[in-house]
Amino acid sequence: MRIDEILAERRPVFSLEFFPPKTEDGHTNLRATLDTLRHDRPDFVSVTYGALGSTRDRTIDIVKWIKQDLGIEAMAHFTCVGASATELRETLIEIEGAGVENVLALRGDPPEGETEWTQAEGGLRYSTQLIELLGEHFSFAVGAAGFPEVHPQAASPEADIRFLKAKQDAGASFFITQLFFDNAFYFDFVARAREAGVTVPIIPGIMPVTSVRNIKRITELCKSEIPEPFEHELQTREEDSEAVHDLGIAYATLQCVDLLARGAPGIHFYTLNRSPATRAILAALRAARPWAGAPPTV
Repeated sequence: MRIDEILAERRPVFSLEFFPPKTEDGHTNLRATLDTLRHDRPDFVSVTYGALGSTRDRTIDIVKWIKQDLGIEAMAHFTCVGASATELRETLIEIEGAGVENVLALRGDPPEGETEWTQAEGGLRYSTQLIELLGEHFSFAVGAAGFPEVHPQAASPEADIRFLKAKQDAGASFFITQLFFDNAFYFDFVARAREAGVTVPIIPGIMPVTSVRNIKRITELCKSEIPEPFEHELQTREEDSEAVHDLGIAYATLQCVDLLARGAPGIHFYTLNRSPATRAILAALRAARPWAGAPPTV
């Protein structure tokens, strides 16, 4: 089922994101995690896309397995990195042939070990071009990324919102945001997007913190801000991994309750290929139902 159709008929929508492991052991662990999480009835699952070679193949294999064997709606992340337009179309034909109906269109980051983004020979430079290619040649539901704290390479917050609108105009039918830890960023981002003419659903992306070291690395990469009170509580527990894990679940649950109570269309969980934290949060949300009586979707 297309994700734009899922968003049109269900509220809230819960989705999970995974990345293709680099080792066979990691691949086995991911399959076990997904097999467990399917019992939590996610509305769809997405799989990130490596820049080169085997990780691309793993992404496609995992997406096929999710769709065909687990019976869960799947979305493949897809980037412009390291491939010509012809090669992109060939890979998309393979994904479409597996029965996958959803693609998250991204420009993509430079391959590991590189700092500058380089357009491939005969390739695409912008995510808007990829979205247009998808619309011209395929029937996928196409999603795109949004940045509540502004894309690091955007000239300004206003330019970032204009580019978001350009993605919608190119054919994106929903957005998933980068992770954030202060809900004010999300609601301000949505308000500015609506004012600029963006009308499609904007799903907030949430990452439960399970490791202080990991979250520091991730937030440095994506330029996301950890609110000072939360950072202080994390630091006081830094040597106690279980306490950090419990705090991370509690904080993410409070974030999700607030988002859903104020009209967010759902939650997209960045799982880091693990299940316990996400399962706990999903169970708490479904028990509390903070979306009941919420205002119309923001």
